[in-house]
Amino acid sequence: MPLTPVITANWDDPESFKLANYERAGGYVAFKKALKTDPDDVIQTVKDSGLRGRGGAGFPTGLKWGFVPQGDDKPHYLVVNADESEPGACKDIPIMIANPHALIEGIIIATWAIRASHAFIYVRGEVPFPIRRLEAAVAEAEAAGYLGDNILGSGHNLKVVVHGGAGAYICGEETALLDSLEGKRGQPRLKPPFPAVAGLYASPTVVNNVETIASVPYILKNGVHWYREMGTEKSPGFKVWAVSGHVNNPGIYEAPLGITMGELLDYAGGMRDGRDVKFWLPGGSSVPLLLKDHLDTPMTYEALVEAGSMLGTGTPMLFDDTTSVVKAISRWLEFYRAESCGKCTPCREGTYWISGSLDQFESGAGDKQMLDGLTEISNQIFGRSFCALGDAAATPYPPAVAAFRSEFEAALTQPVDDAFDPVQTMIIPATLPTPAGAAS
Repeated sequence: MPLTPVITANWDDPESFKLANYERAGGYVAFKKALKTDPDDVIQTVKDSGLRGRGGAGFPTGLKWGFVPQGDDKPHYLVVNADESEPGACKDIPIMIANPHALIEGIIIATWAIRASHAFIYVRGEVPFPIRRLEAAVAEAEAAGYLGDNILGSGHNLKVVVHGGAGAYICGEETALLDSLEGKRGQPRLKPPFPAVAGLYASPTVVNNVETIASVPYILKNGVHWYREMGTEKSPGFKVWAVSGHVNNPGIYEAPLGITMGELLDYAGGMRDGRDVKFWLPGGSSVPLLLKDHLDTPMTYEALVEAGSMLGTGTPMLFDDTTSVVKAISRWLEFYRAESCGKCTPCREGTYWISGSLDQFESGAGDKQMLDGLTEISNQIFGRSFCALGDAAATPYPPAVAAFRSEFEAALTQPVDDAFDPVQTMIIPATLPTPAGAAS
């Protein structure tokens, strides 16, 4: 399947982030069209496109916009979730660095559709460079008259604020993000009410991922038919894939939904040193692992569920046969234990017990009863925690022990080789690459 550079089409331009270059490439056309269209019609266009959230949940974007009540005499807000902190995920940060104006144009369109006059971009605090790049892009858009009061005489007023977060993984959960944005400790809220009814400052709020909003201008500009020609019927459109791990060319590859992992692996130059795939994850560490036999599975929401995993963030990680499954799972559970906010017992206590038991496996001091006991603990966490962090923590172990039970059994009596470097399981390029297929 060929690559389809859209968001990444002009990343070979060293100044693609500037307003003039974005306009030269066809940017800031869609929002002018949108401001002349009834907001409900804009929402319907996004619904018809089939665009689904790119942050992991895959919820239909137009449907989410349509949940915002109108005529309620309350301020409405758009919040862009740019707190990309899933282990292995690296797609939103490159978008903000190389194509920030696509995000801003998408924000203008989305706020027009939901009748919001304020938008916030919540960026992970550990990445100051994208924050500065976004602030510069917002200033450019304001100077051009694309943000502010009465944009282009449309009557639409919009203030965009770039907010640096405090660096907690839990703030990737939309309600915890809203609490953090309000200056509170980032912890998930009880739902309902949902953000569309009572979100930021108890007002109707839409929370969308960076890639989701950045896709909107291209849909409005080129039309629903154009968008649905890519991908599949249930998973239409293009997707920014961040391929990492034990591959020769880790980086960004933009291709339609429905491409297989095998095809993406070919674009990434195959496995390093010609080694075999041992296992891989379609979308960050919070989705169940898959095996080499699944490389031909279409990368769609529905096909990956059928295969026993999920699309997640669409940031696949591949691991070769030098990888210790025990250590890889242990490192992820250490992360979830550290990042649990502690608000609910299943996640707070469950991550502690799973991680502690896996530490014993690593040292060769495990107990055979732990093999099935950890699966039972995982099942007790899944679906019972306050937010999806608990589910993410409960996900890695059961499929790993099912597929590699002998490796876990061997770790009961023999310490795992310390020569294994878990950092190498998440190889991300040190510099922003030009995506394969980008226009020249």
